[in-house]
Amino acid sequence: MYTVDFDEMQRLQHEDKWAVLDAIMADAAMRLERAGADIVVLCTNTMHRCEEAIRSSITIPFLHIAEATGQAIVEKGVSKVALLGARFTMEKDFYKKTLLEKFAIETVIPNQQEREAIQSIIYNEFVQGEVKDELRTRFVNIINLLEAERAQGVILGYTEIPLLISGNDVDIPVFDTTTIHAQKAVEWALNAN
Repeated sequence: MYTVDFDEMQRLQHEDKWAVLDAIMADAAMRLERAGADIVVLCTNTMHRCEEAIRSSITIPFLHIAEATGQAIVEKGVSKVALLGARFTMEKDFYKKTLLEKFAIETVIPNQQEREAIQSIIYNEFVQGEVKDELRTRFVNIINLLEAERAQGVILGYTEIPLLISGNDVDIPVFDTTTIHAQKAVEWALNAN
């Protein structure tokens, strides 16, 4: 296990210093490999934007969170999903591209106003440890709007969103990336020998 400073990661993301983030993530992956890890699992959605830097720095497998999630989505027979998460995860192509190219899954995201609201909730409330019940209504409304755009499921692509939203809150399948990723890592570990 290797932990990085979240405040530094957040600051570098907002300063658009992805080359620096690539170097930090690649270094962390190399340290894990040198320590004897058999696989690298990056326990966050947004930092998977650094996938290429990570994969090119190690010889062991890297379990991409969007690949694990894509497999779970395909297993449910879903081909179009809503993606909720940090602005970087929703707006950049690294996540959506993986789902489309590897699984033929189309992704829709909230409109600009709703993305800004989600970003504000994540960085002004979730990051501060605030998970208020009234936020559930806001997220459910966003998901319902995306369902109206024919989203057949919703990806909860930020760690704290599943603290608010579950399959009981909406009419479409919910894909909790944190749980899916962890389950795939355990599955990989159990089948590796």
